[in-house]
Amino acid sequence: MLVIVAACGCLALGWWQWTRYESVSGTVQNLGYALQWPMFAWFCVYAYRKFVRYEETPPELHRPGAVTEIPAGLLPERPTAAPPAPDDPALREYNAYLAELAKNDTEKQNRTTA
Repeated sequence: MLVIVAACGCLALGWWQWTRYESVSGTVQNLGYALQWPMFAWFCVYAYRKFVRYEETPPELHRPGAVTEIPAGLLPERPTAAPPAPDDPALREYNAYLAELAKNDTEKQNRTTA
């Protein structure tokens, strides 16, 4: 029932967009929507039929002996980040700034309002 309502609703919206396209203020965008809505209606029916078929005969989840992982070397390797310099003054200053912000934030959270 829901599929019929959804498909009819999509077709009605397609018709509405078609009448908007034919009106004086209609644009090509309305034409595009008028062509899209019937496809949405078709998809509602298609998805419903697919789900009904899955209920009757569910797809096989795992076949013995089937490959279940990606082989090594198939995907490109992730680049590794360059290690930071051991004594970087800018990094030390930034970390001190972050530590001060964290300290101020914990002090604010520990206050009680009365």
